[in-house]
Amino acid sequence: MSTYAIIETGGEQLRVEPGRFYDVCHFAPLKPGTLDPNTEISIHRVLLIRHESATNSGHPWLKGAIVKGRILQPCHGRKITIYKMHSKKKMRRKLGYRQDLVRFVVDSIRLDGEEFYR
Repeated sequence: MSTYAIIETGGEQLRVEPGRFYDVCHFAPLKPGTLDPNTEISIHRVLLIRHESATNSGHPWLKGAIVKGRILQPCHGRKITIYKMHSKKKMRRKLGYRQDLVRFVVDSIRLDGEEFYR
């Protein structure tokens, strides 16, 4: 079994594993100017940690659990197209945007001082 954690960031819950990278909408504690590459981050909103056969869950978060990682790069998501049309009114509107994302890699998962690597 692999080691993984479920964290809450950017208004969503993610299942993260050490050594993998993830794209999230934003990190709440970071300001937009501090999203430089190789910026160290630590996430304290950890909901669950699984290591081998042991599972630790929090209510709502685990105390003493930290997911450490670093930012790889800011990036954009896929283009989303919004098309609105009212029939018989000759009204058509086409909008599109790309979500700003941050790509980060998880270095380690820590619970009560014990680190779990890949």
